[in-house]
Amino acid sequence: MIDERFNGGGSAADYVIDYLRRPLQNYWLTREGKDFTTPVGAIFGPNAMIINMYAGSGGDALPWYFRDAKLGPLVGTRTWGGLVGIYDYPQLMDGGSVTAPRVAFYNRTGDWDVENHGVAPDVEVEITPKDWASGHDPQLEKAVALVMDSIKKNPQPVAKRPAFPNYHNQATEGVPAAAGSGSAGHKH
Repeated sequence: MIDERFNGGGSAADYVIDYLRRPLQNYWLTREGKDFTTPVGAIFGPNAMIINMYAGSGGDALPWYFRDAKLGPLVGTRTWGGLVGIYDYPQLMDGGSVTAPRVAFYNRTGDWDVENHGVAPDVEVEITPKDWASGHDPQLEKAVALVMDSIKKNPQPVAKRPAFPNYHNQATEGVPAAAGSGSAGHKH
């Protein structure tokens, strides 16, 4: 679950998408009996992203990338639509500054995208001032419900540990000795 509401941007955080779509490679079993995975700390399962009209620039880019990567539904309200880049403007004599867009976003099909219209949610959910004041977040609740429903419909596979090997009961012809046995794989 990614809550990217109020993301004012500053960067096109495509690396976040890279982390979210990393596939399970393998499992590791420790001596203590606790499994972990490669990649470590990855999220294997359904996702949803919560968006709102206060997310803009890089806050427009991240939900666009999330949808493009087909990582899950976007829940909330349309983003701001200010996906442009600004950089390298000199400071004014009085210490102030002025900026103007220098970079514009277009998609792989050659169309201008996102600027002036934002990224629409897949599931539109408003949050009212009354909701906010009472600590109620219908956008978060809807996103959680969608993810939980997806987990029920498509449960994640449970790791199947292999049986522990028993090197002492195997035929030793051509099999290296178990560590510390001293037999070096030879019959005695």
